Amino acid sequence: MLIEIKNVTLSFGTTTALDNLSLEVQGGAVGLLGPNGAGKSTLLKTLLGFVQPNQGTAAVFGVDVQTDPLEIRKQIGYMPEDECLIQGMNAVQLVSYAGELCGMPKRDALQRAHEVLYYVGLDEERYRTIDGYSVGMKQRVKLAQALAHDPKLLLLDEPTNGMDTSGREEMLELVKDIATDKGINVILSSHLLPDVEFACQEIIALSHGSVAIQGQIEALKENKGRLFDLKIVGDSESYIAALERHNYQVELHPDKRLRVTSDSQAQTDTKFFFKLAYDTRVQLRQLREVKHSLEDIFAEVMSVDSQ
Repeated sequence: MLIEIKNVTLSFGTTTALDNLSLEVQGGAVGLLGPNGAGKSTLLKTLLGFVQPNQGTAAVFGVDVQTDPLEIRKQIGYMPEDECLIQGMNAVQLVSYAGELCGMPKRDALQRAHEVLYYVGLDEERYRTIDGYSVGMKQRVKLAQALAHDPKLLLLDEPTNGMDTSGREEMLELVKDIATDKGINVILSSHLLPDVEFACQEIIALSHGSVAIQGQIEALKENKGRLFDLKIVGDSESYIAALERHNYQVELHPDKRLRVTSDSQAQTDTKFFFKLAYDTRVQLRQLREVKHSLEDIFAEVMSVDSQ
């Protein structure tokens, strides 16, 4: 078991950040989702032993975070959301220093710094002072220092913050490679759902300090049922009402397109939509089946949880 949390509650004054939280993570690449204030960063800091729960237990690699946090940190690489770089240092100095802090001999840490900076694409800029780096370059250095000691688990808190489109894509490719080809477990905390969908296989969505949903992304998509995109001409209200009588969920878009979701167990025959169009005297101009996105799952869970 990579992570095991049981009934953890953690409060800051009158604010409850984690509320009787329980979850298990077997390993792999896991996306940690949730709106601001959901408890994502607090959960990561709890796993590192930076903050202590008011009640409950948390263990990483089978080690209790409250009794032996230093042992856990030896095996974890942490890329915080906040600025954590030391001014005046170049990238090689900073990453090798991070390696030394994790217990690596100076020579080994220096060699490792060159290796990980090459891996993250900063080999040509490694001797430049990081003060002059762009936001994207600073994010890469933060990733490099988290990898310096060859961790078993990588905690990434908003790793693509402030990056342009190409830089963001390259960062996500690195995260995916780390999890799949390098065999390092990854927990990616992000408010950007496409980032998580690209790089992860599993999600944990938090809301108000508790788990709102957890599972394999593809399995969660399949459980939502089949999704269709329709365009009709005519009385859309009667057609929508007929669909809803047959237990379909319908969203009407401004361009008159219908987004129709079947029951998760239903085996919808597309001929049904044409028959219904004939019965309600509308024209069905377009019909195509589309795939659910992670955003569909997340939006539904959050809307239910907020009620």
